[in-house]
Amino acid sequence: MKLLPMNVGPLNPTVPDLLIGGVLFLLCFWILAGVLLPRIKRTLEEREALTTGRTHEAEAILAEAAEVRSRYEAELAGARHEAARIRQQAKEEGTAAIAVARAEGMRERDALLAAGADRIAEARAAAEAELRPHVDVLAADLAGRILGEPLPAQIGH
Repeated sequence: MKLLPMNVGPLNPTVPDLLIGGVLFLLCFWILAGVLLPRIKRTLEEREALTTGRTHEAEAILAEAAEVRSRYEAELAGARHEAARIRQQAKEEGTAAIAVARAEGMRERDALLAAGADRIAEARAAAEAELRPHVDVLAADLAGRILGEPLPAQIGH
């Protein structure tokens, strides 16, 4: 018995073919639904658990990395602070050393000036002592040059 009133050739199903096909479909559906679908579902759940676990692991690793980074940045900030403190201390020590060297240089300059002044005073005193006996003669000679006439030198007062 043909179900379709027109002639479609071998594509026109018969009732026994439809019944056998329906029974075989239900048998396949029952096998798939009862045996294979729970396995597939279990596999998908395991994959989801692994994926979720990996996601949690990745989040934990990221959190740990953020913590390590914050510790690193804190240590780096401490090292920068220490370097700034050392630079400031070196600057202060350099300034103090310059001040000490300047003070020492001033003392040496003052000592050299005092020694020079003493030597000049001694040389002046020696020159005065050496020239004092000849002052009358030199004065008369100078006065004669100015006046244009020779003057007699008066020795002894």
